[in-house]
Amino acid sequence: MNKDQVKGRYKEAKGRVKEVAGQAVGKKGLEHRGKTQKDAGKAQADRGDVTADRPKGS
Repeated sequence: MNKDQVKGRYKEAKGRVKEVAGQAVGKKGLEHRGKTQKDAGKAQADRGDVTADRPKGS
């Protein structure tokens, strides 16, 4: 695993928690920020997946 994969999965998990918490307490702003953070984390993790699959020296 590389840094982008780890950081991205962490951001994704934090965003998921915020999103669920926002739904639970009825705060649309928190829910929206959580979804945004979750999506950004997923993108970062996906970028890390691509670079991990690339052969060394490319």
